[in-house]
Amino acid sequence: MSVPKEGEFITIQSYKHDGNLHRTWRDTMVLKTSEHSLIGVNDHTLVTEADGRRWVTREPAIVYFHEKFWFNVIAMIRENGVSYYCNLASPYVLDKEALKYIDYDLDIKVFPDGEKRLLDVDEYEEHRKQMNYPPEIDFILKENVKILVDWINNEKGPFSQGYVDLWYDRYRQLSCK
Repeated sequence: MSVPKEGEFITIQSYKHDGNLHRTWRDTMVLKTSEHSLIGVNDHTLVTEADGRRWVTREPAIVYFHEKFWFNVIAMIRENGVSYYCNLASPYVLDKEALKYIDYDLDIKVFPDGEKRLLDVDEYEEHRKQMNYPPEIDFILKENVKILVDWINNEKGPFSQGYVDLWYDRYRQLSCK
């Protein structure tokens, strides 16, 4: 698989642990690829749910995926500031079809004022039992929640305003071409 280049579009697919397709984002613009990560942007991107429902993202969002960490980060650029939605998920893989990962239900939402909320704990517990998440997965996810909270608290990587400004500016430059 050739690595997508800046300005190219890819599809993102999230799956559940049992292998079922969960959600698809069409036409995510790639802003940067490196040895271990991919940064992109969704802006009025078509999203298709597993049940066939479709919707379009409302605002520009910088997306961050890593091949080593068990989370991905969506920085949603809104009028009242940047909100973050962080999915606890497997590291991504990229093939000729899409960027793919397994969504493990747990999410952390960070509001513009810095408030953090751990979401979907009940859904995680239900799916953990239903889909028989191995104890190793449970341990890895809980450890990655700690890493993610550290990144948030220390404004590391996608959680720094400079990061959001840099990649949103790059997106605007590419969109004008």
